[in-house]
Amino acid sequence: MRILEASGICVVALLALLFAIFFRRRLLMVGGGTIRVQVRTTTMVPGRGWSPGLGQFLGDELRFHRMFSLAIRPKRVLDRRALTVEERRLPAGPERLTMPAHWVVLRCRTPEAEVEIAMAETTVTGFLSWLEAGPPRDPGSLRGRTVFGPRPMES
Repeated sequence: MRILEASGICVVALLALLFAIFFRRRLLMVGGGTIRVQVRTTTMVPGRGWSPGLGQFLGDELRFHRMFSLAIRPKRVLDRRALTVEERRLPAGPERLTMPAHWVVLRCRTPEAEVEIAMAETTVTGFLSWLEAGPPRDPGSLRGRTVFGPRPMES
């Protein structure tokens, strides 16, 4: 009888954990300004290390929340004032198995490090619009900002 009680408690605990994960995801999505995104968390193995989650736009920040996490805080916060997009490419090699076919990988740079973000091709336009809609900067800081047109002329 003790085995049955212990297994029942484990099942209830597992269901409560799953409910908490999906409830947290729903709360993030209800607020609006969220996108499905994958962020590369490690580059030790080429093409691997992608973590699926939700990107939440709050002011000048893109907050990345992992999909299967109970953490209240975001895993990574990207500030648009310090973020530059350096390259846009299609998923290659093992990446094609971990993300949908219509997704695009953006290689971005922050003052701290380089980060790769993958999102749907239709979402990239909105992401780049959000990135460009930031407060004005000095002209030298826009170098390498856009991935579609030529680089700004140097003075």
